[in-house]
Amino acid sequence: MQSDLHRPLGQDKKKKKAKTNVTPASLKPWLAGFAILALIIGSAYTSFINPPLKSATPEKPEATASTEGEPTSQSDNIEAKQSLDTPNSGNNSFASQSGTSGGNIETFTTDEGLKVTKITPRPRIGDDAVFLDAPNKGQNLRIAHLPDPEIIEDTSLGRLPIYSDEGKRAFDVYARPWSGARGTRIAIVVGGLGLSQTGSNFAIETLPEEITLAFAASGNSLHRWMQDARRNGHEILLQVPFEPFDYPNNDPGRGTLLVDKDPKANLKLLHEAMGSITNYTGISNFMGARFLSDPEALEPIMRDLARRGVMFFDDGTSSRSLTETFSNALGIPFAASDMVLDTKLEVGTILKKLDDLERVAQRNGSAIGIASAFPESVEAIASWSNEAKARGIEIVGISALADDPERR
Repeated sequence: MQSDLHRPLGQDKKKKKAKTNVTPASLKPWLAGFAILALIIGSAYTSFINPPLKSATPEKPEATASTEGEPTSQSDNIEAKQSLDTPNSGNNSFASQSGTSGGNIETFTTDEGLKVTKITPRPRIGDDAVFLDAPNKGQNLRIAHLPDPEIIEDTSLGRLPIYSDEGKRAFDVYARPWSGARGTRIAIVVGGLGLSQTGSNFAIETLPEEITLAFAASGNSLHRWMQDARRNGHEILLQVPFEPFDYPNNDPGRGTLLVDKDPKANLKLLHEAMGSITNYTGISNFMGARFLSDPEALEPIMRDLARRGVMFFDDGTSSRSLTETFSNALGIPFAASDMVLDTKLEVGTILKKLDDLERVAQRNGSAIGIASAFPESVEAIASWSNEAKARGIEIVGISALADDPERR
């Protein structure tokens, strides 16, 4: 120990150098750093540019990636994607994170222990066009005038709406889309279309597309007017004539459903009316205070509507109407008018009623108004609607405000 204490410093290091005979110490750190850097770059290049991957399916090694960096075929990629759900028989460890994204995301652990994430486009099977569905999309305007064959029943009385095998309803298919926001919403139904050729044309061309149009089943050229309305973006209803209390002094027109008629006869009249046009979300009463308040007469009608996937819109003119009660019991989408807008045919008066309707909507969140297709009514509603939209009021189709048991 004493001799070691007096030994000149640095002698041990000289001896070690003599024994190992390696590169001088001044070059050692630089060469070591270069070697490490080269190893890292080489490993990364090998892993990402030309990874030595093993196939998820051993019999088809080309299903993962070509050794020459060439893209694989679509069928091979599909097989590789499917095999990710099964345990890998090779040395590499696979884990898919694709989920519902637009690409395949795979994590690999190579034989060298490196973890690599591979992202590739998800292959699409077939050459057909892909259609993306959006909630509450409604019918495309290019085909909005055409009935959906899946929800049509061909009968001797015409084409009637019915639930499809998959549960599709006319109430949904023909509904006008809306934003889905929970702001102040107003629906306005303008009825009586088809009774006057001039009036029908004026209403369809003048009213904003957000306004719901109701066609009288006893009207003329209904198919033509329906197609024009649908092409212009309107949601539509069908008005069916029901017996009022003062019938026949107050006659709704041909095909009126009567309390004293046999239920089968009334159902036939209903189907004749419903078969006059297609593409409506529901039916509405045209008059009918007596019929709608008689449970025995009304029940067969409402039961038939319940299996047809349409709504019932009550014009709100009868306080004794049982339509809401039956709709709730039978699972029928239902809505009722809060206000008749044109009891007096004067533009200024109708505008005041529309302001009243807006106040109801602001208080309750939504409101429904009804009017007839008179020129004064159409002019006032068109003017007011454009101003209301500028104030942040959303004008929606009647189906948007219906109470639908299937959406509760």
